Amino acid sequence: MTFKIAFIGAGSIGFTRGLLRDLLAVAEFKNIEVAFTDISAQNLDMVTELCQRDIDENGLDIKIQATQNRREALRDARYIFSVVRIGGLEAFQHDVDIPLKYGIDQCVGDTLCAGGIMYGQRGIPEMLNICKDIREVAEPDALLLNYANPMAMLTWACNKYGGVRTIGLCHGVQGGHRQIAKAFGLKKEEIDIICAGINHQTWYVSIKHKGEDLTGKLLEAFENHPEFSVTEKVRIDMLRRFGYYSTESNGHLSEYVPWYRKRPEEINEWIDLGTWINGETGGYLRVCTEGRNWFKTDFPNWLKEPAMEYNQENRGEEHGSYIIEALETGRVYRGHFNVVNNGVISNLPNDAIIEAPGYVDRNGINMPHIGDLPLGPAAVCNVSISVQRLSVEAAVTGKDFLLRQAMMMDPLVGAVCNPKEIWQLVDEMLVAGEQWLPQYTEAIEKAKENLSIQSSLIPTKDYKGAARLKVKSVEEMAQDKEAARKNAGESDKAIERPSAVH
Repeated sequence: MTFKIAFIGAGSIGFTRGLLRDLLAVAEFKNIEVAFTDISAQNLDMVTELCQRDIDENGLDIKIQATQNRREALRDARYIFSVVRIGGLEAFQHDVDIPLKYGIDQCVGDTLCAGGIMYGQRGIPEMLNICKDIREVAEPDALLLNYANPMAMLTWACNKYGGVRTIGLCHGVQGGHRQIAKAFGLKKEEIDIICAGINHQTWYVSIKHKGEDLTGKLLEAFENHPEFSVTEKVRIDMLRRFGYYSTESNGHLSEYVPWYRKRPEEINEWIDLGTWINGETGGYLRVCTEGRNWFKTDFPNWLKEPAMEYNQENRGEEHGSYIIEALETGRVYRGHFNVVNNGVISNLPNDAIIEAPGYVDRNGINMPHIGDLPLGPAAVCNVSISVQRLSVEAAVTGKDFLLRQAMMMDPLVGAVCNPKEIWQLVDEMLVAGEQWLPQYTEAIEKAKENLSIQSSLIPTKDYKGAARLKVKSVEEMAQDKEAARKNAGESDKAIERPSAVH
């Protein structure tokens, strides 16, 4: 069989390369067409060179179409992967640093909180531009597989306003599944789960081993685990108080709720600095910065190493290739997908993007009815959904009043800041992100006026965060090359997405 797959933001070498390996491990896919596009010519050249080398050494007759013209990459594509970060690390720095002045201490800032909201304001308009190109030049009814954050907001906008079938994909469920198995001293394949909620706030509502329900035994297993009892304090506390374990990392989860990062003197009680994802202030920004710098230094060594082998044994766990395999071959695949709710979870809004178990075969993507989430987890999700809905509508309409309301409704922003501080915070973030926010032209001019009146400005803090670590130089990273490469891999989806201009 033959069809075309396009990668938008293909300059993420490790991530793009892994997805391509997974796809080309499918026996029926040996003759597909592959297109890469990225606004960074350097990254596009590197990923193409490396992936083409892999293809050639696996004996396949596929020639990657690499182009900076997005429409050409999308022309006649049946499937599109999106892994973009609009604004790159420059904008990401604003997402972390400006909120810190107001006492908002984020670990990641790409899903919710002040950083995630602004990330959505940059990403949604460009995702709608991508959808326009897909509608006009891709195959009719093409499927957009979105890996970009903020996952729920972007997927929501594409489905509601983009006119393109869009499914959001994440690997958080798989990661938590492995943790749960480890906590019980079992293998992942021995544990059956049902996980439902919203992206990065999905809850393991059923955990079984050989038919035995282990859900109620999970808290004790985590509390007694020598590693997780130290690294997952926020997640364990949420499990203790809400009764269910949440998919996302300790650092991520700590910034989605109002209780763990609102007092600087308490933050270190809830986090662990063994690895950034456990709660380090600006941790993801740091690893992305280090990863980008190391990646460019280390790239020649990638070409010296053996090519990836395209076989089932080396295939990863990312859902994307398995979805396409199921749609094209009819083999059934079960995964967890981000889709428009439409009653799948009955006590979350129908228009929200939920994450829940689904099945894929030649007939399409099918989402079984889950029913009600437990009341506590549903309440946590519903707060976040309100922020997402306001953020999506703000990004689409350019109404900064909705943007400010989204910030006020955000759990951590609202726990730390009063309304006047939030208004000024939004002014600062709009002005700092001007080049990526064309929908806010009028609001940005007004924000500049507001910020120019020194007598009315609220004093801000020179606050570096409760647990911020220094960005390592290339020379420092070279002292442990294995760790530097691992770090670059963790940050890979965020490497170099400079602007919204294509």
